[in-house]
Amino acid sequence: MAEVTSIRPADLTAIERNLGAIHDDLGVINSNVGAVDSNVKIVYNEIGNLAKDFHDFVVTQKMANRLQQAETRLVQIRQELEQKYGHYEIVRRTVTGILQADDLGIVKKETISTATEELMISTPNYWLAPCLVALAAWINDEPELAEKALREGIKRNDEKTSLFFALVCRRAERKEACLKWTQRYLDNQDEEKLDRKTIIILDAYASGLLGADSEGIISAQMSKWLKHLSEKPGFIEQQTEQWSDAINLKRKKIDTSSYTYLKKYSKTWPVLEDILEGAMLHEEILNYFTAIFEQEVSSDSIKAQLDEILNSLVTDFDDEELPLRKKEKFEKFVTDFDGDEKRARKSMAIEKTAFEKTKDFTQLLTDAAMKPESSNASISTQKFAISLTKDWITDAYNDIIAKNRMKIPYEIQINVDTFNDKTTDGNNEQEIIQRFNTLINSEKEAALAKVTLSAFEKFCLYGGTAIAAIGLIMFISNSSLLGLVAIIAGLGMIINHFSKKKSIEKIKEDINSQFAQKKESGTKIIRATIAEVVDFRAGFAEKDSESSKVLDFLDQLSPDQYVRKLSGTSRRINVTD
Repeated sequence: MAEVTSIRPADLTAIERNLGAIHDDLGVINSNVGAVDSNVKIVYNEIGNLAKDFHDFVVTQKMANRLQQAETRLVQIRQELEQKYGHYEIVRRTVTGILQADDLGIVKKETISTATEELMISTPNYWLAPCLVALAAWINDEPELAEKALREGIKRNDEKTSLFFALVCRRAERKEACLKWTQRYLDNQDEEKLDRKTIIILDAYASGLLGADSEGIISAQMSKWLKHLSEKPGFIEQQTEQWSDAINLKRKKIDTSSYTYLKKYSKTWPVLEDILEGAMLHEEILNYFTAIFEQEVSSDSIKAQLDEILNSLVTDFDDEELPLRKKEKFEKFVTDFDGDEKRARKSMAIEKTAFEKTKDFTQLLTDAAMKPESSNASISTQKFAISLTKDWITDAYNDIIAKNRMKIPYEIQINVDTFNDKTTDGNNEQEIIQRFNTLINSEKEAALAKVTLSAFEKFCLYGGTAIAAIGLIMFISNSSLLGLVAIIAGLGMIINHFSKKKSIEKIKEDINSQFAQKKESGTKIIRATIAEVVDFRAGFAEKDSESSKVLDFLDQLSPDQYVRKLSGTSRRINVTD
């Protein structure tokens, strides 16, 4: 007969005990759900603020890194310029050296010839080298060599060679030759595609360095150019856009330390910052124009001034260097804007016209007036360009003022955590605070409403009482063991009910405290933000009023005032000629 193995019932006591503990934990979790839920919005808002602070930190660090990178790149670009084109510098310096040596008569003519011939050999394909050979041959009265070298110079760069000898002839008081070279240069120009070197002629004209005949030709040519350009469709609109871009180059980042609350608690802040920057532009432009017109023109001799212009021609207008010069300018913008590459690119997009090889005459005037570092314009040329084009500048400036004022928001947002409201001038402060308090009270009541006893926890009071009473009856009726178990179970349920109730009261106290703190801090933030709104309105109005000073300044300008007159010279140019 097969042996039957007996199977013992499993001991489930431990499992039952653990299930009981899990049930108790679930009760605790359920009682705390309301408290957790009430804090979700507060925690979410704190996370949002932390995320914003972290983003701001990342942006600041990125800009700091980019600034350091730009400073390094500037050094590298300038080293590359020196390595690639540094040998041109010897040729450039020799120009002034030859002219001044001839003035003094203390250098042998043979020495000048030898030096220029060596440079011709050491700098192949450079336009200035044959020009120096021609200049030396001219000084040494060697017409055949001079003619041969001139032909080579014209072959390498007709425009620069023509400009160079126009200035050299004027310096040597060869007025007829100066006139011929000037005419040759102008004959090769198209007012819609002027060479960027045309600024050299404008410099000499505005500085009063050319003879009356040459100046007459230039004045007539400028009038002709302006007449042709002004007849083109959309000319006025083009000037407005062109000058608006150039004027906006002078916009600078503003100090926003006075608006810490608006920056943090108003979604309108980006617009406010933009229009305040636009209003600050008026003071920047007024200071810019004033500095130009208050600066004294050079009192050096005509020869010294011509030498300076010649130096500009041979130094600043070699097209081979343009790519590196543009890179240099961009990295300089990055350093100027403390590593803000986006702003640097925006400015470079406007500044790039100064680096273009050709441009129309009005763009040449705009670049001379507003981008002197890149266009290599003198103070005299800046004064002349601004006064000559003052009507276009005024139109563009009025357009800038109007567009900036159009962006002024009627209402400014206030955003504190979950609260969003608006104010015009801060007069509705009490109403805003009242609405804020109403929202906080509503959020608090909603949070408190979620913190309640569960159905089981509520049942524990009455169910536990009933079970304990039944256990007591059983205990008295000689069912002592079962009765005792029932009494203990019932008392446990009652204790659980009051324990959970006490826990909920604590949670509610915490909720009340949290929302009271939120109400207090939020009220302070709203008051501070509204105070900054009032300051902003007043500050903007004050800065915006400076625009009238700029317009008044432009109105009193006349181009005739800012063209230096030579003895016996009479000239006039007008945009409408």
